[in-house]
Amino acid sequence: MRKILAALAALAAMPVLAQTALPDPTKPPPEVLAPQSERSGPSVAAVAAGPQLQSVLLARRPGGRKLAVIDGAIVPLGGKVGGAVLVEVRESAVVLQRGKQKQVLKLVSSGQDKARQP
Repeated sequence: MRKILAALAALAAMPVLAQTALPDPTKPPPEVLAPQSERSGPSVAAVAAGPQLQSVLLARRPGGRKLAVIDGAIVPLGGKVGGAVLVEVRESAVVLQRGKQKQVLKLVSSGQDKARQP
């Protein structure tokens, strides 16, 4: 009888445990999502003006796939995004090329990295 009561108590506690939400690692930081009037500083406005690098995927084996998520679209190395070609994928940045002009996009920090540092 005690085992049954213990099992029922554990089942009753499960919805409470399921309500604790984990942060979404792909969600842009609040300063990017905020309306333009609430943003501060020129760096935030500059980030919002052009394409935004959200994620980078690098294969560990030599010659493996290299992908970037830019403005929600998955772009392979050599692929096009907004008229530019993805010519380089690094661990925390990518390089886009439009004609002779190159543009470096850096990963947007969620702010969680800063909170973890002492």
